Amino acid sequence: MPQSDNDRLVALAARIEHEDPRFARSLAVGRPTRPREYRRTSAWWVLIAGLGMLVAGIVVPDGLLIAAGLVTSGIGVQLIDPYERPGDDARRPSPR
Repeated sequence: MPQSDNDRLVALAARIEHEDPRFARSLAVGRPTRPREYRRTSAWWVLIAGLGMLVAGIVVPDGLLIAAGLVTSGIGVQLIDPYERPGDDARRPSPR
């Protein structure tokens, strides 16, 4: 017997509340925020810190600082990247 539309909506609301409580609360208030997938403020800070370390390592010739800046910048770029890889959905648990 198929589920009613109301049951599906309740399940969807519970899933959203579980995955991103901040977004669910903002929807309840009527002033929605960006979902977690689109909040990348910390990623930008990581990228800026990495580029700062890279520039500092170039100004003060320090190979370790240059290497750390390159690695940190790479991590920041990876966090900002909006592309979802094809295998990402396979690792997520099903909502049932």
